[in-house]
Amino acid sequence: MTRFELLQLLVGQARHNGFEFRKWFVADTGISWPGGKEALAWLSEGRRAATLLFSHNFASHFWKSGEPITFMVDSQSFTRVKPDGSIATVHRKGYTRRSGRADVWRYHLQQMAAAEEPLRYIRRFLLVEEDLDETPIHKPSPVHH
Repeated sequence: MTRFELLQLLVGQARHNGFEFRKWFVADTGISWPGGKEALAWLSEGRRAATLLFSHNFASHFWKSGEPITFMVDSQSFTRVKPDGSIATVHRKGYTRRSGRADVWRYHLQQMAAAEEPLRYIRRFLLVEEDLDETPIHKPSPVHH
């Protein structure tokens, strides 16, 4: 999948949730509206896609409010003082946490900013035809009485 095609799918999903691409493009890039395909082509060059990906307006429409999210809490170690006054090191294993927050998009922006490849991070949240399980659905055979 090309960067242009990926951006086209991302914008499509956000538009489905109420994102106004044309209005955003003119306001955030300072460029007059060249047309949908031309705007996507402009964004797909170099690092311009980050302008869209890290826009709060885009992110809040791409990840809907209240949508349940699953994320990994990393393992952590810290020290604490025991009741007897000695210091102990506590090691906690990582775990999976589920949450449904109104600002779920803020969490994803934070994760995307920390990711090495933001486009690869956000790509995981698209459902495209090639991702669908291609195993055929078997219909039960008719029962003869």
